[in-house]
Amino acid sequence: MSTNEVIVDGAVVRCIGCGAKVQTENKDEIGYTPQSALKNGLAKGEVYCQRCFRLRHYNEIVPVNLSDDDFLKLLSNISTTDALIVFVVDIFDVNGSMIPGLQRFVGDNQILLVGNKVDVLPSAIKQNKIKDWLRQRANANGIRPIDVELVSAKSNYGVDHLLLKVDKLRKGRSVFVVGVTNVGKSTLINQIIRQSSGIKDLITTSRFPGTTLDQIDIPLDDGQQIVDTPGIIQPQQMAHFLSGKELKLVNPQKRIKPRVYQLNPEQTLFFAGLGRLDYRDGRSKKGFTVYMENNLYIHRTKLENADDFYERHLGDLLTPPSEGSKNSIPSLVSQTFKVEEKSDIVIEGLGWITVPNGISVTAWAPKGVAVLIRPAMI
Repeated sequence: MSTNEVIVDGAVVRCIGCGAKVQTENKDEIGYTPQSALKNGLAKGEVYCQRCFRLRHYNEIVPVNLSDDDFLKLLSNISTTDALIVFVVDIFDVNGSMIPGLQRFVGDNQILLVGNKVDVLPSAIKQNKIKDWLRQRANANGIRPIDVELVSAKSNYGVDHLLLKVDKLRKGRSVFVVGVTNVGKSTLINQIIRQSSGIKDLITTSRFPGTTLDQIDIPLDDGQQIVDTPGIIQPQQMAHFLSGKELKLVNPQKRIKPRVYQLNPEQTLFFAGLGRLDYRDGRSKKGFTVYMENNLYIHRTKLENADDFYERHLGDLLTPPSEGSKNSIPSLVSQTFKVEEKSDIVIEGLGWITVPNGISVTAWAPKGVAVLIRPAMI
C-alpha cells in the first residue's frame, strides 16, 4: 500500500467510494487521485480515487496491487472490538460466500447472517425454508448465527426489517459488515445510507470482485458506526475469471426460472462454455433441474460427442467466454459424484443442478472453480 497519503487538517483523506487512503503520486497504487480531481473533491466534500471514478462512470476496472493478506490485516481488529457482526452471503452462491475461520476474525461477537439476492430464487420457495437451509449451511462451516435475515440490496427488499433487527441486536454497539467479494455488501450499505441520509450510491459498487479496498465508517446517531469491510477474496469464485460483460450473463439479473431436462444415461449438458454435467450411470431417463441465469445458454448432446463439441464451439456457440477471452478461462476439470439422495451439484458462481438419487454424474468447471454436492435446497 502507498504511504504517500494526503492529509488535510491533520486527518488522512480517504476515498468515499472504496475507503482507500488518497494519494497523488503513484498511479499504480490504490487511492491514486490526480491533483485537479483531489481539489474538486475536497471542495465538494466527496473525494473519489481515480479507480472509483472510472468504475462509477465507465464501469471500468483498474487493477491495483493489493494482496489477500492486506485484506485479512484490515479485518484483524474485529475480534478485539465489542460489536455486532453482519455476515452477508450471496444466496445464489452460498458455498462460495462462506469465510473459512470467520469465528477467528470476529472472536466472541455475535453474528447476524444475511442472505442477499433473495429475489433471484424461484418464488415457490418458502422463506422460512431458505432461512433454515442457510443456517444449516452456516453451521456446517462452523458458524453459529444468532439470527438469519433475507434481503435484496438491489431492490431494497427486506432492508427495513434488517435495520430494525440490527438496531435491536447491536445494543448500542458498532456494526461490522463482512463478506467475501461480490456478495452485495456495498450495495446493502448504500441502501442503509440512502434510508438514513437520502444520499444515493455513495459507496462504489460493481459486479467486479474486490471493489471496497479499505474499511468505510458510516456514523450512527448514537456515536457508534457501521463499518463496511473489504470483501475477502475467494479465488475459486467464477467472477475472477470473467469480464464485466460476461459476469452480467452469468449473475442472475431477475428471478430464476428453473429449466428441467429429461436426460438419458450418457448424455451431457453444457452451461455456456463455463461448465458441464455428464449423466453417466443410471437405469433410465431422469429429470435434471438447472438453476442458473435465465439467459445463460444450455446445450444438450451425447456424452461421446461432448469433448469434440466443446473444442469446436467454445467462444462462439458456447459463450461466455467470448471468442476474444476464451483463452483466459482455465481448462475444464471434472469431478464425479455418486448421488445417494436428491442433491444439488453446485458450480460456484454459476449455479446448481438438482439431480435425483441413485445415479452417478460428472461435473466440470474451470480449474480453480469449486464444484461440490449438497442436500437439495428445493
